[in-house]
Amino acid sequence: MDSGLAGLVAAETVLSHSDGARGILWVRGHTLPDLAANFGYDGAVGLLWEGFTGEGLTRDIIRARLGAAREHAFARLADWLDLAATRSPVEGVRLALAALPEDSTPDDILATLPVAVAALLRRRQGAAPLAPDPARGTADDLLRMAHGKPVAPAMAEALDTYFAAVIDNGLNTSAFTARVIASSRASLVSAALGAYCAFTGPLHGGAPGPTLDMLDEAAASGDVAAWAERKLAAGERLIGFGHRVFRLGDPRATLLRQALEKLGGSLGPGAGRLAFAAEVERSVGEAFARLKPGRPPLRPNVEINAALLLDAVGLPRDAFMPVFAVTRGAGWLAHAMEQQKEDRLVRPSSAYIGPVPADAQD
Repeated sequence: MDSGLAGLVAAETVLSHSDGARGILWVRGHTLPDLAANFGYDGAVGLLWEGFTGEGLTRDIIRARLGAAREHAFARLADWLDLAATRSPVEGVRLALAALPEDSTPDDILATLPVAVAALLRRRQGAAPLAPDPARGTADDLLRMAHGKPVAPAMAEALDTYFAAVIDNGLNTSAFTARVIASSRASLVSAALGAYCAFTGPLHGGAPGPTLDMLDEAAASGDVAAWAERKLAAGERLIGFGHRVFRLGDPRATLLRQALEKLGGSLGPGAGRLAFAAEVERSVGEAFARLKPGRPPLRPNVEINAALLLDAVGLPRDAFMPVFAVTRGAGWLAHAMEQQKEDRLVRPSSAYIGPVPADAQD
């Protein structure tokens, strides 16, 4: 028995496959570099939803469908936006999902996420939400709506690469949550909302924002090597390092690093942070090797490069998790729809270790 269900196969899926020992992640038979270069986020959504919301779901078809759905989401802002006036982006997006009608389509559920994130950021700046442009791709339009104007193509491309790279990752915690909820024949809205709530935890989707806080702490220490050794010796968890599946290296981190390097001059001051992050990664790896000889190396996961990329495209760190949810939402819905086809209630057993009633004892 493993309380974290490690190694337990709980579903058969066509959606994605992760193999930590080999450092690979496939989405519907495509590698991450192939996914980012030839499909992008909108095309990847089509791959995941193929057979669930239609056939032959090309990038252009999904782009048009999600563009129209963003317009629907914008028209519903009055249902929840005023209620979110004093809430964080994380809480605001939760309200947006909870306000959706029970019979909402996958398109409308997924499109609610980028519209909600952008509207919340604009409202916080004292500006009116900007209506979506249905002709644009999801990543491009999210940045346009959030910043109040079109962004440089390199920034939109970087965010699109990020979205494609992290769209799904096997039976992760939030995807499993979506499947459990869908297995009861609850609505897709309920499955997406439950998955989002699971995603907000710091051990799951809530990690990218605090990763920048960790880099700031390392910089303030004045001695990165000593800081790394002190943190590891104290047994503290370093956000951005280690992964339960990708113990020998995270393939998503490599793709995002390439996207950051491609941004080049667009990074501005962020270029220094990218170089500093590399120094932190090196110092942590060396300190871990000294303190834990013979143990497999402690490698960076996707979070450091994800945080640097989201920061480079001008998004505030308290919005990193909801932006991450924009892409994971496609995976949650795919898992929920796949589970609906299975039509079997997920109902594991437990081992009772509590007290035994007096009259039941031998």
